[in-house]
Amino acid sequence: MVPINENRIPLTLIQEDFLIKKNIKLYILREDLIHPEISGNKWRKLKYNLQEAKDKGFTKLLTFGGAYSNHIAATAAAGKEFGIQTIGIIRGEGQLPLNHTLQLAKTNGMLLKYVSREQYRNKNERSFIEELKKEFGNFYRVPEGGSNALAVKGCTEIISNISIDYDIICTACGTGGTISGIIASTSHQQVIGFPALKGGDFLNEDIRKLLAEYGNQFNCKIKNANWQLITDYHFGGYARVNAELMDFIRSFNQKHDILLDFIYTGKLLFGLYDRIKKSDEYKNKTIIAVHTGGIQGNKGFWERFGITI
Repeated sequence: MVPINENRIPLTLIQEDFLIKKNIKLYILREDLIHPEISGNKWRKLKYNLQEAKDKGFTKLLTFGGAYSNHIAATAAAGKEFGIQTIGIIRGEGQLPLNHTLQLAKTNGMLLKYVSREQYRNKNERSFIEELKKEFGNFYRVPEGGSNALAVKGCTEIISNISIDYDIICTACGTGGTISGIIASTSHQQVIGFPALKGGDFLNEDIRKLLAEYGNQFNCKIKNANWQLITDYHFGGYARVNAELMDFIRSFNQKHDILLDFIYTGKLLFGLYDRIKKSDEYKNKTIIAVHTGGIQGNKGFWERFGITI
């Protein structure tokens, strides 16, 4: 069993001429090193959900995702690691051979059920959940992407490995759980999210709801209102890339020996670099960029498009 390494996460200082010229210190928080299969924010979001499921006596955990979902892969691995049966409701038709993500999930013991995109849109409807219970029996349900109040609680622990003073902390965003945890655990630092989805403005409301749910469930007040989303770096939408982004990810890996993923962290660092180069808004600042893992998803780009790093 590979240990979960959540309390010894390094900060890596990034050396670039354009950063030095503006007296900017940029660090990467290597959350991707938590575990080879349950990495980064996926572990943070699953941690307390797994504990809750165990405490309430559930033997099955059910969740949702697309065919290349990092959350699906990580949930399956976590289920195997902690001895709970996992069920993945997968959007779209099943195809053989399985792609890397779904094969990884199946190898780790996840039962896969494919539903149409129309059915999938009902994933939060009571009638749909009841039908799933008739098929699989009682289960603990984790939402798509893993984001709920317990996930926010897990993500509040991300900053526990930051031992330096900093002005800004940045993260990629999907369903809003990670940035919500960071907002809830910081007091005054600026928190910046870079949504990977097109039309990411809707996330503002989702984040507010998650913060309210977390505050209500754990009886705490959110102190930090200094956060924003930068929605200009989605590259056309979720899982969309172009040559410029791919070149950036390859170059970053060559310079710093840090592999980024195409869906989230690549877009985060591309966007942050671009904004730093084009303005002085971050001059003389210390910035933390959270590497949220998800590297397994890169193999999906090779399978679908022949894209490699």
